[in-house]
Amino acid sequence: MTSNRPLFALAFAAIFAPITAQADSLSGAYLAGRAAAITGDHAAAAEYFDQALQFDPGNAFLVSNTVFAYASLGEWEAAQAAAQQLDADAEGQELAELVAFVRLISEGEFQDALDMIEAGNGPGPLADDLTGAWLTFGLGDMSGAVERFEALASERGLEELAALHLALARAATGDFEAANEILSGETGVQITNTERVVRARAIILVQLGRRGEALDLLDGYTQAVPDPGLLALQASLGAGADMPYDFVLTAQDGVAEVFFNVAQLLAGDRNTTLPLLMAQAARGIDPEHSDAVVLAGELLAGTEQYQLAADTYAAVPESDPNYIEAQMGRAQALEDSGAQEEAVAILSALVEARPDLASVQAAYGDLLRRAEQFEEAIAAYSAVLDLVDPDQPRYWFIHYARAICYHQLDNWPPAEADFRRALELNPEQPNVMNYLGYSLVEQRRSFDEALGMIQRAVAARPESGYIVDSLGWVYYRLGRYEEAVAPMERAVELEPNDPIVNDHLGDVYWIVGRYREAEFQWQRALSFDPEPEDAERIRRKLEVGLDVVLEEEGGTGILEEE
Repeated sequence: MTSNRPLFALAFAAIFAPITAQADSLSGAYLAGRAAAITGDHAAAAEYFDQALQFDPGNAFLVSNTVFAYASLGEWEAAQAAAQQLDADAEGQELAELVAFVRLISEGEFQDALDMIEAGNGPGPLADDLTGAWLTFGLGDMSGAVERFEALASERGLEELAALHLALARAATGDFEAANEILSGETGVQITNTERVVRARAIILVQLGRRGEALDLLDGYTQAVPDPGLLALQASLGAGADMPYDFVLTAQDGVAEVFFNVAQLLAGDRNTTLPLLMAQAARGIDPEHSDAVVLAGELLAGTEQYQLAADTYAAVPESDPNYIEAQMGRAQALEDSGAQEEAVAILSALVEARPDLASVQAAYGDLLRRAEQFEEAIAAYSAVLDLVDPDQPRYWFIHYARAICYHQLDNWPPAEADFRRALELNPEQPNVMNYLGYSLVEQRRSFDEALGMIQRAVAARPESGYIVDSLGWVYYRLGRYEEAVAPMERAVELEPNDPIVNDHLGDVYWIVGRYREAEFQWQRALSFDPEPEDAERIRRKLEVGLDVVLEEEGGTGILEEE
């Protein structure tokens, strides 16, 4: 083994290790590449480090960074070309070895890949044993592969993963009965029903002539998780379509699944470096592994590399079961990047193509609501409720979101009906109670009910600055000024940079005679870029005081119940 340093440590070393600039052009390319790598912009990092290598060919640090950037993008041929520049005794061998390993698997060189694992140069402890079993399978030694899977299953914490891959290996040989026994838990190991496990087992059941069981399995899962791909599979099976087993057929497919599973296991960690490499490795071995593509997109979006994420999602073809999920992820990434119109266009086309999918309609409604296209959002949310059983508790949010849209359009009766329906489906939901309670106070209605709702919302979410702000502001609007001080101060502690919350605290301070503190809060509110209309009002308060502003506005600010 060339080094006992783990892959993720080498990745960090590649990004953060120092280098001495040899020329202005080298220095500029290096610094730009390093900045891009630190922020996760792997496309820019690859470009800049490539430029730097033109000035300093063979520099191990630059090579490692270039390899890492291309591997993170899933561009394995470019990563391999860069890795060939690395001397055998240079730092960064783990990255180069990962690239070499992916290439060997892709080209079917299973013995050479197995030799790398035996020499300690495999993809890492989480993947080595499972990958070794699949390589043994690929070499035609099924009994040896089974021994490896079963040995791994005896290790605490790895039982489920080993059993899953043994089941997939059994299915790949056509032993669907044994595969189903394992996946169903009959052999003693309970395997979690993820989307991929459900898909694999459903197809296996069809091979066994148990289509009804497959449909029941899919129905049970999609009732809780309406995955578009599984819904499409369910529709196909229900229509009697032929469904040959095509989930994991080869050793390459199996190894890709290993990398994907490892990426999933690591995806919850704060650092996304290694899971992204594992997801991209799965893609490199099996370009049709669209779940790995989607996971890579999620990981890139999680590091705020929204354009890279959108480009990654776009790689899933329309014929793939994950196309809809990928397009929804792409739209979200584009919205997060600021390309809201493009995001709306993507989901609009998706809704037009698949108006029967509630998940698509819901995502479209959410996007339209955030874009302040409230009438269109209401139509989308209404379409969701037409497609589902609206009495299911999980659809409280659809009523809540539609209510917000109605309220924004000053159409209160249907808004209140939706808010109250949301509370029927999800009693004591803090966000709903806060919004409804606050709205009732502003309408001078049902003060006792409204205040009680907001107080319960605060009790449920005491760390929500916006809900605590509502409580303080309602006390203020009811003329209970001294009671308003404490919750408003707490709200500012929780949301110190929010202009509205700071403005509210300023008003409360002013009304209880703490004028200097009020002016300080109003100045703070202005520093956080409030909306122009709000900013103008705050400046007027700083100029003449709150009392004069309220007189100019024709009121006292106190509400009396109608």
